[in-house]
Amino acid sequence: MNKTADVYLFGQVLGTHSFLLKDGFLRPDEYSEIGEQYFLPGGESGTAATVLDSLGVSVRLDGTWIGTEVAPMLRSFYADKKVDLSLMRFMEDDPGVMDYVVIAGLVRSPMGRFQTLFASGKRWWNVPKDDDVEGCRVAAVDPFFREESDLAAGICLRHGIPYVTIDARHDSYLHRHAAINVVSKECTSNDYPGMPAESVMELMQQEAGGLTIITQGAGDMLYGRRGETFRRMRPFEVEVRSTLGAGDTFKAGCVYALLKGMPDAELVRFASACSAVAISRFPLPLNPPRPEELSRLLSGKRGR
Repeated sequence: MNKTADVYLFGQVLGTHSFLLKDGFLRPDEYSEIGEQYFLPGGESGTAATVLDSLGVSVRLDGTWIGTEVAPMLRSFYADKKVDLSLMRFMEDDPGVMDYVVIAGLVRSPMGRFQTLFASGKRWWNVPKDDDVEGCRVAAVDPFFREESDLAAGICLRHGIPYVTIDARHDSYLHRHAAINVVSKECTSNDYPGMPAESVMELMQQEAGGLTIITQGAGDMLYGRRGETFRRMRPFEVEVRSTLGAGDTFKAGCVYALLKGMPDAELVRFASACSAVAISRFPLPLNPPRPEELSRLLSGKRGR
């Protein structure tokens, strides 16, 4: 294990089969032409690891068990990158967790067997340990792994390591102790139906130990801390090629900004720039945001 990694990531790591269509999204009973297709690392933590490596940050990756179909691709992809896979469990009798994503510009549809996997009652991810975070300066913890997600957050707290999480409810352990909680439009729609984003933000702020950010796709982001009046920021406008990985890249941008000690407004703007660059190309894992293009975007546009 690389004891000098900058960041510890605990969460979803999988193989993503992505299909970029040529002429718009799928329509019932009509033929669709595939323009490009790939099998590359995915998942919230897998994508974040790729982006952070591109930004010059070393990563220790932990979470999902890796199966026989995913393992060769994952090992090959990260062979020349600063992403430590030594904590990952590689299975010998299961193909592993994969998803399939059909994409056409602003529209995408992911498919998989996650509901079946979670309903099985079986654990298919690691149990984090104190030694796993040793030497890291910042962490990110996905909320999907139940007690183990809370355990990872608790370990970070014991060791004084600030962590970023995503889509954690206002009343959750993850949200209350996170340095940053990035809440997506999908989360607010599902967990707080009928509530405007501003009301969700106020609810989040009441329970927050750190910074809460609510993203709304092309709409204004909201961000703030407990006791503050929340602020707004407009996302960068770019030509969208694929939205796959946009939220995961935003999370990675928050991790990087936290590592660099950026103040809140600068942090949100940097993460937004990361996401904007990500949606301007396909496939993201082969073309992650790079520092020089982020600098150009940040110097040429201003959020409000």
